[in-house]
Amino acid sequence: MICPCCSGISYNDCCQPYHLKEKFAPTAEALMRSRFSAFAIPNGEYLWETTSPNKRQFHNKKDLQEWGEINEWTKLEIVDKPSANKVEFKAYYIDENGNEQLHHELSQFKMIQNRWYYVNGEFLE
Repeated sequence: MICPCCSGISYNDCCQPYHLKEKFAPTAEALMRSRFSAFAIPNGEYLWETTSPNKRQFHNKKDLQEWGEINEWTKLEIVDKPSANKVEFKAYYIDENGNEQLHHELSQFKMIQNRWYYVNGEFLE
């Protein structure tokens, strides 16, 4: 299977090792891609675990899992990487009502003990 993150390579060689905790994402962009794939699979536990520990109280595994399940995640486009810890992306999906949607965000990531974590995101028009 081609990886849902739109890297063009197989899931086994792309995001799966991160999802299986065999290795950690080496860059903020790699983490962003693996998180998109985790919505597409879905894998709410991975999404929660890769959220910054001090932000986890605003999220829960069940909601993250459900958000992945109710939508069909169709495409990820990396728009810009303005710094090592920021990634602007567009995530395309079909919602539970069959409508095409676009989630455009500038995400911020943080390296904690040699691991990247998602901190927050600014929604863009």
